[in-house]
Amino acid sequence: MFVKTNGWTSVSNAPLDLIAANLRRERDRTGMSLSEVAKKAGVAKSTLSQLESGAGNPSVETLWALGVALGVPFSRLVEPAVPRVQVIRAGEGPVIHSEQAHYSATLLAACRPGTKHDIYWLALEPGGARESLPHVPGSVEHMIVASGRCLAGLADDPIELGPGDYIVYPGDLPHICKALEPGTTAMMVMEHTV
Repeated sequence: MFVKTNGWTSVSNAPLDLIAANLRRERDRTGMSLSEVAKKAGVAKSTLSQLESGAGNPSVETLWALGVALGVPFSRLVEPAVPRVQVIRAGEGPVIHSEQAHYSATLLAACRPGTKHDIYWLALEPGGARESLPHVPGSVEHMIVASGRCLAGLADDPIELGPGDYIVYPGDLPHICKALEPGTTAMMVMEHTV
């Protein structure tokens, strides 16, 4: 069964407007016409047009064929777009519990293929913000606050974070980190394409 954390359990329950937007985005990305994608996927052009308009009732097979034609995984057609900046507050996110020990794990981010990770422990004190110029294209920064409070994220829209909060943002855009309390600490993972 195709189960999603946002509550829908099959493609037929997925928001059609989301599927429509994802299909249009991926077709635009490839530069292919409706006719080209429909032919490559083996579906009628009218079917693809309806789906891109948010109408119709797509089957898993139709969406799978369209994903293959567009060169993307099935999930890219049914998943909500990932925001440029994502925050997971302490206590949020999908938790998996162990049956053998008092242990739980919360997935904050999955590793993208072809990436390298550098891990840093940050010690921050109030004062001026650490203003970072953009890193190499494709860089992504992940941060989990361990203690204290800080402002972190994109320079034009930083977010206040507290203990246990997680944030991810593009490292290839100007970004900042500023302690709001003495003794603020955080774990930083810098992700780079290799």
